Amino acid sequence: MRPTLEPGDRLLVRYAAPVTAGRLVLARFPDGTLAVKRAVEPRRTRADEPGWWLLSDNPDVGVDSRHRGVIADRDVVAVVVARVWPRPASAARLARVGDPKNR
Repeated sequence: MRPTLEPGDRLLVRYAAPVTAGRLVLARFPDGTLAVKRAVEPRRTRADEPGWWLLSDNPDVGVDSRHRGVIADRDVVAVVVARVWPRPASAARLARVGDPKNR
């Protein structure tokens, strides 16, 4: 999910939360893989069940609904609430601390 997330980021998720378009979600793909993707819009699965069209923030890398199709509602297991590690402000704070002008 680069550039939004980096490998090693720790996320706070809310299970069984209502999904809205634009939110990051934790979803289970048909092969059992858990992945963080962006919920784009509600759609119907091939079995006519409610589901979500999920995309990666970097369309050139990774697998998403363009490859796997609509993901059923029951397989969208959580909504991402926040990134907890590294703390979002940490990079800016460390840049200020390491800046020679601040000594």
